[in-house]
Amino acid sequence: MTAILSAVEIETAPHPTAAVIWLHGLGDDGHGWSQVVPALGLRGAPAIRFVFPHAPKIPVAINNGYVMPAWYDIRAANLNERADMDGVRRSQQQLEALIARETTRGVAAARIVLAGFSQGGAIALHAGLRHAERLAGIVALSTYLVDAPNLAAEAAPINRDLPIFMGHGTHDPVVQLAWAESSRRALEAGGWPVEWRTYPMEHAAIPEEIADIAAFLRRVLA
Repeated sequence: MTAILSAVEIETAPHPTAAVIWLHGLGDDGHGWSQVVPALGLRGAPAIRFVFPHAPKIPVAINNGYVMPAWYDIRAANLNERADMDGVRRSQQQLEALIARETTRGVAAARIVLAGFSQGGAIALHAGLRHAERLAGIVALSTYLVDAPNLAAEAAPINRDLPIFMGHGTHDPVVQLAWAESSRRALEAGGWPVEWRTYPMEHAAIPEEIADIAAFLRRVLA
């Protein structure tokens, strides 16, 4: 049985009927993105439980083996050889365990959004598109698809039209805009409805993007 990752949890109101599981990027932890909740301004929306899990600490090859919070090892700078797929699948299982816990707490899978930034966004996409129950949506920020060639064969039929929000900085020096654009094209070719937004920023988030995320969450969790 997969252990439940420790996480920061924030509820926008008592008795949540929806959940957003939000995965941070390389070297960060759940505290970093937890600060986004007030900025989303979701007053009047259904009660939501935000879950910001902490990634395990592992050596990261691209950073000379330095041990840091990471959802998977990054072995190379290019897109096709970037992700350690064993690590991706391990994080997928950990995210599945978090989804299962929410369902035991009374939140239906169809009321759960998976979100993530950079590495976290890659896991949200990888796991969400393969999840066997219908989800509410995916928020993928400054990120890319891992293992895109196998997506069509592995995607869960029930989530083949899952709404996806993708946001990316036009000046991102970490995750190239071209990687995100090729990922978007692959998703659209597979039939997924992608809400695509770019912003004048680097590997970060700005208020305009946060506002667009809030609108997406209101829509898919209405």
